[in-house]
Amino acid sequence: MKLTAFVKSVQVSPRKIRLVADAVRSKSATDAIAILSLVRKRGSDPIMKVLKSAVANAVHNAKLSESNLMIKQIEVSEGTSLKRFHASTRGRTHPYKKRTSHIRITLEERGVI
Repeated sequence: MKLTAFVKSVQVSPRKIRLVADAVRSKSATDAIAILSLVRKRGSDPIMKVLKSAVANAVHNAKLSESNLMIKQIEVSEGTSLKRFHASTRGRTHPYKKRTSHIRITLEERGVI
């Protein structure tokens, strides 16, 4: 049985989150939570939050055991970008984008193929 949890418009760029997502891809849920608690990157907090939400959904809604859950898939896609600018000399501006991310985690029970 596959269970998903997602969060949209996280105020961290997708590139930063993908670095952390690659570290926990295809690990068990308990191992991934332990790894994420030690990672000191900005993308680890949103991934941990979504992972704990997915585990809670699996335990409470589907009545699965937390020890049997594996991360099947982690998708990090680009969300909307906030367009901002820095004021510069001579009345000019330098535009930049504050990027956001969408994170989707799919969990699966360990013995199921």
